Amino acid sequence: MYKNTEGYADPTAGEAMANIGREERQREAERLAAIGDLMPIIRQTAALAGFEIVNRITFRDKATGREYR
Repeated sequence: MYKNTEGYADPTAGEAMANIGREERQREAERLAAIGDLMPIIRQTAALAGFEIVNRITFRDKATGREYR
C-alpha cells in the first residue's frame, strides 16, 4: 500500500500512482512493438538494395528521447 510522506496509508494516491505506472508500461510496450515491426522492414530494405546489416541499429524516440538498441 502507498504511504504519504508522513507515513500514513494513502490508498487514493497509491491507486493514482499505479494507474500512471500502468499507462507508462503500456506506452513502452507499444514502442517496443513498433520497433519489432520496423526491424524486418529495415532488413528487407537493406537486402533489396544489396546490403546487409552488420552492427546494431540504434533508434531514438523523438517524443521521449529514449534510445533503443
